[in-house]
Amino acid sequence: MTDEELAKLIASDTLGLLAVRPRRSVTDSAGGRVTERFGVILRFVEQHGAPPSRLAEDLDERKLYENLAAIRRQPAWVAMLQPHDEYGLLTAEPPIVGAVTEQAPTGAPAPSGARHAPVSTAQVSVEDILDDPLLSSDPGGVRSLFTLKHVAPRTEPAQPDYVAQRRPCPDFAAFQARFEACQADLSTGRRRLLPFAKQQRIETGKFFTLRGVLLLIASVEAPATRKAAVRRDRRPASNPRVRCIFENGTESDMLERSLDASLYKDGRRVTELPEDLLKGLLVTDDDVEAGHIYVLRSLSTRPEIAGVPNLYKIGLARKSIEGRIRNAASEPTYLLAPVALIATYKIFNANLPKVERLLHRFFDSATVKVQVRDAAGTFTTPKEWFSVPLEIIDEAVHLLISGEIVGYQYNSDAQRIESRDSIEVGED
Repeated sequence: MTDEELAKLIASDTLGLLAVRPRRSVTDSAGGRVTERFGVILRFVEQHGAPPSRLAEDLDERKLYENLAAIRRQPAWVAMLQPHDEYGLLTAEPPIVGAVTEQAPTGAPAPSGARHAPVSTAQVSVEDILDDPLLSSDPGGVRSLFTLKHVAPRTEPAQPDYVAQRRPCPDFAAFQARFEACQADLSTGRRRLLPFAKQQRIETGKFFTLRGVLLLIASVEAPATRKAAVRRDRRPASNPRVRCIFENGTESDMLERSLDASLYKDGRRVTELPEDLLKGLLVTDDDVEAGHIYVLRSLSTRPEIAGVPNLYKIGLARKSIEGRIRNAASEPTYLLAPVALIATYKIFNANLPKVERLLHRFFDSATVKVQVRDAAGTFTTPKEWFSVPLEIIDEAVHLLISGEIVGYQYNSDAQRIESRDSIEVGED
């Protein structure tokens, strides 16, 4: 744009849009704000009869004090506001409006217009300080500085009337054979150690482990022989004494809730023998076989499949699985490779689809998705393949058969089955 064109543009500016306005002075703007703030402080003094205090409970008053302190630190502001300082607020120690400067008599009321007590100009000597009643050793004088007020005294927590202790078991010989049989069952696999959960009832004859020591529930105190605690709803609280016999020859009579808490924290439960578990639930002619759960291991040599640890297919079938897996190498369901049948479990009187969904949901976090391509070039991602140790699968199936699986979940990171329930830690 030439100078002539620019001159024509400026001449045609009838609205004054191109007119240069003088910049507002920063000093004037700052001075106006300071004057306004000082005016607020003056109105505060007129209303309350005293300048704002740094120790005031009101937040607005403390802000006014900070504003006044900031003004005092700036000589230019002090000089500017000096004509308006009718109360002498700009000095280091401003006087209190309406306050007396003499020592007020003890118990005399403060002036009606003042918010703070009058300031005394009298000198205080060391003797005056030492003669202060607060420093008197006379117990009949003023209340001690160390006497707490409105504070509840510390009380020692209530101690139980009786605390269970481990002691030698006088009749341990009567239980020794049962401990030996239980250890033999654990070594052969007839019994297993499972996580302890809150819903497991502590009953006579059951085995548990506590801190690695096998224990037997010898007896549970009958309700009629114990003094029941009474709740607010007037119902007796069920927390009986439990006689626990330990494998090391000791015994204890812990409260049921205390034993429950200890087992949940550092214990395991021992499964019952199959014949004991199936008492009253034995298969009869009226029961209908619904099918069976099967566990397959892939024999594929492909690195992306063979490299997956503990890779198993968990499924359910209404009929035998042997005939279905003959052609596994040509079926994408079996990863287009031969498989080995590892284990089968018969299921009676059950809805197979629901059982299958429950079991697959239980191991959902360990699902393995491997994509395979069949002879026609179609890519498929088979389901029902999981990376789970075989002993964990066996444990889950037994929980499923006993109906306890709903109280547990599988932790794929730790590769263990854990209880879903939380427990209240009781005290003995």
